Amino acid sequence: MPERAAAHARAPRRLTEGALPRCVAALSERDADLARVAREYGMPQMWEREEGFPTLVITILEQQVSLASAAAAFARLVAAASPLTPEKFLAFDDARLRSFGFSRQKALYCRLLARAVVEGELDFAALGALDDDAARAALTRLKGVGAWTAEIYLLRALGRPDAWPSGDLALQLAAREIKRLPARPGPAELDALAEPWRPFRAVAARLLWQHYLESRRVAVRL
Repeated sequence: MPERAAAHARAPRRLTEGALPRCVAALSERDADLARVAREYGMPQMWEREEGFPTLVITILEQQVSLASAAAAFARLVAAASPLTPEKFLAFDDARLRSFGFSRQKALYCRLLARAVVEGELDFAALGALDDDAARAALTRLKGVGAWTAEIYLLRALGRPDAWPSGDLALQLAAREIKRLPARPGPAELDALAEPWRPFRAVAARLLWQHYLESRRVAVRL
């Protein structure tokens, strides 16, 4: 009976703090390893961000660098332009953006993003009303916004319960550990592993991130 209930569990259109325990319970019925993470570390964090231009900028900054260095660059940007808008971003030249910590490539990506918003090619309000596939397509049409960036935006800003950033290194490492795999899975392997977790893959991602962070904190304390 629990398996049948889990199989028919419906995901909310937007994941909220209130819905999270129900979704974690549904996943825990399906997967004993995720259930163990939830028992050991409790409810995962939501890691929410506001919808809009600033969130997509910091997500681009986080591509393939440490979160700390991305946060530092973003903090310097916001200190110089608050509230951060596409128009204010476009006022900075390359030298100023480099002084904040932007690489040449990420300065270009964020400038193209800002222009897309100013010229009406990307409408964040309309983006939130799209289904997952249409929202992904709208984001990945932008140069510099790949699958990982789009999925992180869907997961953290739009609260989509089935967003799944399978290219995320921390998710891959956590999946290897909780599933006791011989090697870190790549994105395709992680996609296959996550199939039984639909339509709650974003909840599974939060549990895996919880495991990744908490298990390392315990190791450091020991």
